Amino acid sequence: MKKLIFLFAIAIFVFAQSSTAQNIAVEDSIFVFNNYVKKEFQIPMRDGAKLHTAVYMPLDASKTYPFLLKRTPYSCAPYGETKLVKRFQNMSLAREGYIFVMQDVRGKYMSEGEFMDVRPYNPDKKGIETDENSDTYDTADWLIKNIPNHNGRIGIYGISYPGFYSSIALPNAHPAIKAVSPQAPVTDWFMGDDFHHNGALMLMDAFGFYSGFGKARPKPTTESAEGFDIPTPDNYDFYLKLGALKNVNERYFHNDIKFWNDLMAHPNYDAWWRARNIRPHLTGIKPAVLVVGGLFDAEDCYGAFRTYEAIEKLNPAFTNNRLVMGPWFHGQWGGRGDGSSLGNVVFDSKTADYFQTDIELPFFNYHLKDKGTGYNNEATIFQTGSNQWKTYTTWPPKEAQSKEIYLHENGQLNFNKPTGNSSFDEYISDPNKPVPYTEDVHLNRTRTYMTDDQRFAARRPDVMVYQTEVLKEDMNVSGTIAANLFISSTGTDADFVVKIIDVFPDDEKNNAVNKVPMGGYMMLVRGEVMRARFRRSFEIPMALTPNKQTEIPFNLPDINHCFKKGHKLMIQVQSSWFPLVDRNPQNFVDINTAKDSDFMKATHRIYHDKGFMSHLTLPVVK
Repeated sequence: MKKLIFLFAIAIFVFAQSSTAQNIAVEDSIFVFNNYVKKEFQIPMRDGAKLHTAVYMPLDASKTYPFLLKRTPYSCAPYGETKLVKRFQNMSLAREGYIFVMQDVRGKYMSEGEFMDVRPYNPDKKGIETDENSDTYDTADWLIKNIPNHNGRIGIYGISYPGFYSSIALPNAHPAIKAVSPQAPVTDWFMGDDFHHNGALMLMDAFGFYSGFGKARPKPTTESAEGFDIPTPDNYDFYLKLGALKNVNERYFHNDIKFWNDLMAHPNYDAWWRARNIRPHLTGIKPAVLVVGGLFDAEDCYGAFRTYEAIEKLNPAFTNNRLVMGPWFHGQWGGRGDGSSLGNVVFDSKTADYFQTDIELPFFNYHLKDKGTGYNNEATIFQTGSNQWKTYTTWPPKEAQSKEIYLHENGQLNFNKPTGNSSFDEYISDPNKPVPYTEDVHLNRTRTYMTDDQRFAARRPDVMVYQTEVLKEDMNVSGTIAANLFISSTGTDADFVVKIIDVFPDDEKNNAVNKVPMGGYMMLVRGEVMRARFRRSFEIPMALTPNKQTEIPFNLPDINHCFKKGHKLMIQVQSSWFPLVDRNPQNFVDINTAKDSDFMKATHRIYHDKGFMSHLTLPVVK
């Protein structure tokens, strides 16, 4: 009877929803129902706290299977042994046959204990001391001893916050853990992930996320906390009227969001932040590692590249560390579309499907089932522009050559050093009229802004634009881009945003999917912000001296892009990116406690003469 009711409900769903994607979703749901049984457990940790865990076991008990464990603060719902998930993150793994384990981390949803954001790793635990690493170890140990029909091997994976829980499982991993895939892993929330980039607060993401996620949970619950309803469909208008950051607590949070209070209490990269950076602890790694991320991930692009990099540097003899970066928004490769396009940009193939079947499935099959040959490419990075998967023996590619491209007067951009004297561009940055991050009106931060057309910004007087002549041959840029701006300001602090843009020719064909005109399209390839007060140290900020030339050096997250023959490379420089990034008062005060009256206009100069050569260093591959 249970199966008949379920199939009848599915049939109604199919009748009402007829698109291909919806039909696939129905097929996935039927497969899970017909092939898996669910059990729920409260698994005890070494300190006595019990973590709610859902275990999905294949119905065919004639075989043994490896485990795939995902630990999450976002709930392992649905709750109840008769209620199954509609699909797993990668259904090709489900069809292959795995025991899927989902666990509410300590202090979230139905798990006991106190939740702590990016709980610091403690390498010197004694007795019953715990952290997320020990909770993972204890979970693995319990699974091996209590769940039947397993083959003794455990894989761990997860996207975003679950990516962090994957990374932290790596040091001193349980012997049964053989393969780990941190995907878009939360890695360093001050330097480049989610809530700060180079110390600048990513305002929309921090406010939007913690208005719900950050609410206290007085007791175990299956319910999610409600977020904040922005009272206007225009986020630019809402955040501008919000004013200074201190108004968030005064008007909305009322000091009830603990992690928001922590953010406000730690404006610089102090010991509190350093304790929440997992990278220094990624040593002595034994499980095989597959680090995954999206080139257009607005949240954790930094974390994927820098996690792979840390494992490489701290484990020089370790050869089982792989990197995969596709042309994806946050988590797009994990069942959120086929990865064939993002916004107006088309990639000519189903990149997410390819990852799931040709990379992730072989990786786990080999290390957890001794099946196949595994996935052995060191770095597999999609190259946008040419729309091809590329493989590399190192990342960044060892064949990449550093080439300095210089800003010049009259908006020119080329590889020749400036020769003039006292050459600069000047603009007024007004915190009351900040440069928007997109030309459209939106309620929430969009995930497609990472490839948006930048013509709207190029038309503003407070955005400086530099571009090359039409390229006579393809130019492949693969790796980390370093920006070196020479600036001056009438203020004592400022932000500088550098955007890397691919300018399409005027006769470019229309978008093949939704027929958007692409002639003259200015595709954002990468953008990053640098807060000038941190130009020399993120621990000890330093004011700008008004009207004094100063170097602002910083790195942009890696790219892998082909600027094709007939296109142009453009650089845009601006001092606000709102409301993506919080506004800088342009006044050397604690921005987190600043008053509305502390915000002021400032005149900024970008220098490009023989004494102060503003430039970017590009890793160019022939």
